[in-house]
Amino acid sequence: MRFLNPFSAKPRKKRLALFQAPLHARQKLAAAHLSKELRAKLKKRSIALHKGDKVRVMRGSFKKKEGKVTRVDLKRSAAFVEGIVRKKQSGKEVQAPLHASKLLVIELAPRAPKRKASREAKHEAKREQAVQTEKQTEKK
Repeated sequence: MRFLNPFSAKPRKKRLALFQAPLHARQKLAAAHLSKELRAKLKKRSIALHKGDKVRVMRGSFKKKEGKVTRVDLKRSAAFVEGIVRKKQSGKEVQAPLHASKLLVIELAPRAPKRKASREAKHEAKREQAVQTEKQTEKK
């Protein structure tokens, strides 16, 4: 992440950097801890939240509630979980925003394959296509 001064310890500058961070940097900040089973399986402590992950709320008034992540808002640094709602003044129920650090990932949603692997597969397909067009031009 590219912030103002990486060596500054001033809270004001840290907050400014946090609020001005680009979305690709905020994706790393929207990470939650993994359950003990997932931690042992993946050999990682935390992972970025994705839509469809099953999570448990660890802090706040919704503590110990579980649900699937319906969306992750990087601009607000908030995750929205199924079944966790609050009432507005008008009586309408809306999903309550939760910070990713207050969640524990219990079950992962299916994720896309690693970019490197998919990129290699894409290049391999292009190579095969080039070989086929070469063979077709030789026949003519």
